[in-house]
Amino acid sequence: MLGMTVLFTILHILIFSQMFSYGPISVKIIRTWCLLILLFMVTSVLWLNSKRSRAEVVSDERDSTIKKKAVLISFASLWILSFAAPIVPTRIVGDSGSIPVCLLPIINFGLFLVAMMVYSVAVLVQYGWGGKDGTE
Repeated sequence: MLGMTVLFTILHILIFSQMFSYGPISVKIIRTWCLLILLFMVTSVLWLNSKRSRAEVVSDERDSTIKKKAVLISFASLWILSFAAPIVPTRIVGDSGSIPVCLLPIINFGLFLVAMMVYSVAVLVQYGWGGKDGTE
């Protein structure tokens, strides 16, 4: 998931930067990124759904606890960012300034990407804190 989030973030930044350039958006670059993301998604689905042995457990209580904590951390970060999102443009353009309407979906999608990245990093950090075979 972290890899997907990073790829989507790079694509998001690429499209955002092309919006304010004077030339047309490079469709070839966007198609290449979309194909790369699609390839990564298919590969990750195939890799995650393949079990290595019949005795292998898909998930246990530790996995569900880690995912619940990661969702809580991601949700808290989303709330913080949702409250900060209107403040940043106000600070940049001032009270009497305006921003293009096309930036609103970009801001929302950016919030989604940050929340997914926080979730992925929280899962990785929690797995990293556990010792061998789930011991602390």
